[in-house]
Amino acid sequence: KKAANLRAAYGFMTGHPGKKLLFMGQEFGQLREWDENRSLDWELLDESLHSQLRDYVKALNHLYLSQPALYASDYDPDGFEWVECSNSSDSILVFLRKTKKKRETLLFICNFDTVLHEKYSVGVPFEGKYKELINSSDIAFGGEGYQNKRVKISKKKESDERENSIEITVAPLSTA
Repeated sequence: KKAANLRAAYGFMTGHPGKKLLFMGQEFGQLREWDENRSLDWELLDESLHSQLRDYVKALNHLYLSQPALYASDYDPDGFEWVECSNSSDSILVFLRKTKKKRETLLFICNFDTVLHEKYSVGVPFEGKYKELINSSDIAFGGEGYQNKRVKISKKKESDERENSIEITVAPLSTA
């Protein structure tokens, strides 16, 4: 659960506005505090839990570089929008990262609880197709494999005070 929680937090951090910072060893889950008198515990990468976390951070960095919505409007209030920020009973946050180009909009869904949500309705900013780009629950990253592999087509069904919505699987302790 700790690794899943960490992956969810890293996904949230990547999607949320502001500059990103991981200290030495955090990209692979260093277990002890960094010490200038010792090397990092690189041998941890021999364990799948740590190498999968490193792979997830690498994928998040690639996502950050390849998606202008994550950096182009970092200091512009128009580059961020909450979709759902008051669902304390499910511990789910949903937000958008945007640029001036509609097709570059990203939708982030963060579940900070241990509960799986199937057919979870999420309000979307516009009608159309939605494809999952990354999910911290991916087996390749050490997750349980709850993903939305198929493209989701929005429906004219109100959710989160929006006219259109999609139904997705939201993995426990995850960010998609």
